[in-house]
Amino acid sequence: MQLPNPIATPAFLQRIQWVANPVGYMENAVRDYPDIFSCKIMGSGKGIIFVNQPQAIQEILTNDRKKYIAPGEYNSILSPIIGNYSVITIDGESHRKRRQLIMPSFHGDRMKSYGELIITITEKVINELPFNQPFLARAAMQEISMQVILQSVFGLYQGERCQQLRYLMGRMSNIFRNPFASSFLFFPFLQKDLGKWSPWGKFLRDREQIDKLIYTEISERRQYPNPDRIDILSLLMSAKDEDGEGLSDQELRDELMALLFAGHETTATAMAWGLYWSHFLPETGTKLRQELDNLGNSSDVMDLFKLPYLTAFCNETLRINPVAMVTFPRLTQETVEILGYQIPAETIVYGCMYLVHQREDLYPQPRQFNPNRFLERQFSPYEFMPFGGGSRRCIGEALAMFEMKLVLGKILANYELKLFNSQPEIPRRRGVTLAPAKGVEMLLLGKRSRQQAQLAAVNS
Repeated sequence: MQLPNPIATPAFLQRIQWVANPVGYMENAVRDYPDIFSCKIMGSGKGIIFVNQPQAIQEILTNDRKKYIAPGEYNSILSPIIGNYSVITIDGESHRKRRQLIMPSFHGDRMKSYGELIITITEKVINELPFNQPFLARAAMQEISMQVILQSVFGLYQGERCQQLRYLMGRMSNIFRNPFASSFLFFPFLQKDLGKWSPWGKFLRDREQIDKLIYTEISERRQYPNPDRIDILSLLMSAKDEDGEGLSDQELRDELMALLFAGHETTATAMAWGLYWSHFLPETGTKLRQELDNLGNSSDVMDLFKLPYLTAFCNETLRINPVAMVTFPRLTQETVEILGYQIPAETIVYGCMYLVHQREDLYPQPRQFNPNRFLERQFSPYEFMPFGGGSRRCIGEALAMFEMKLVLGKILANYELKLFNSQPEIPRRRGVTLAPAKGVEMLLLGKRSRQQAQLAAVNS
């Protein structure tokens, strides 16, 4: 049975295009096939389909274990980083239990307790930047996100282990910083240890050092438990599933690596895009600051988190520049119908978040940055889906959105920045995500006085 709307380019060239220029690859394909197309971008030998029609994606993502399953093994591209025993790479009943075990760590009062932490870290990192000297916004946002992860997830605030993890995680994150370096994840034959100076050899040695630090931390926590700790590692170590089972050291390590790299990398990129759009379109930044100034001296992080224009702005940032391009894959269990096409069993199906967010019928003038879209209309979870959907929806979504709003709100309310040049940023592959190609080069001009801003607004 032939798959619908196949891309004619030879398979190996498709894989190269997908790694080197994923945005161009997707946009070329959707120009010919607006809702669904089949492609050859993986080495699995199975047919692959991209779908970007919201109702079809909803059908696919909400029929797990019936017509479709969500096999963790097809997320193995991330295994070299996060291992084989995290919620991303396991499946079936194990995945359901693990998700139930982890979810409480990202909701309720615990989220609010992280708010002051996020604000304090943001101030510390921005205050350390020199005035009137170029800096990369993405690097600064990665430092903020890194410290948030180390403190909220690990409960590490200072000390040698904290500094080592911070250094090694930053170095490992930058290994896959561009399409060429990312190719090591997509072409397994490149994953050769040719010594400590070779790209893969360097990665393996960094990973080994990180593992030693993580396992040492886990061992010490098991030896000297502290019930008063509220960091996510402590919560995971004390959590039991419905059968009374806790997580093994290996499972804890893999979950921590998933949180470290799926968490801090993606959030840093989203916040960098936010700084870009708030300064590339000055009128948007002005609206944000006016809303922030109206908060006055309120120190309640939840007041900041709930601001409507800030929320709409963050949503539009994630719409026009989604960090992830596609959902985690589904595998058909039988012949299914998608948009009138018969799809055979054993076909891999992806919902394409990037292309959903570029649909003209959902988002008129989709290439135009317009936060008002999210003030004027409520989008379904399959029309706006920067965190995926279904049973594999990003487990850290709540923390990511919380951090993004608080960091951007704090910076825009209290600091004056500008873009170093006026050239538009474009998205480029960074590992399995999309990030600003140039990193968003900016200048910190100085601190901003809310009182002066409010006075100027009254007198204008």
